[in-house]
Amino acid sequence: MVVVWSLQAKAALRQVFTYISADSLQNANKVVADLLYHADKLADHPEFYPPDKYKNNNDGSWRAFEIHRYRLSYRIKGEQIRVIRLRHTSMSPLKY
Repeated sequence: MVVVWSLQAKAALRQVFTYISADSLQNANKVVADLLYHADKLADHPEFYPPDKYKNNNDGSWRAFEIHRYRLSYRIKGEQIRVIRLRHTSMSPLKY
């Protein structure tokens, strides 16, 4: 399987780096590296994380996980894993 990031998720990842690097470049690199590492692991184990509880009418293909207080939502579709959204857990979740 291949992991593909949506434009929105890529932009959010850049914002995470920019925000954290204002205080610590080392921490920004660590958080982004960890997010990318866990996202890349989805290619081998796409169903490792639970179904996304914020997705309405979830058929099980929408999943999410949290790391460093960031929530990454993704969808499994065919041979592709699409990272849809990345947000800080202090933000109100969207029902979608």
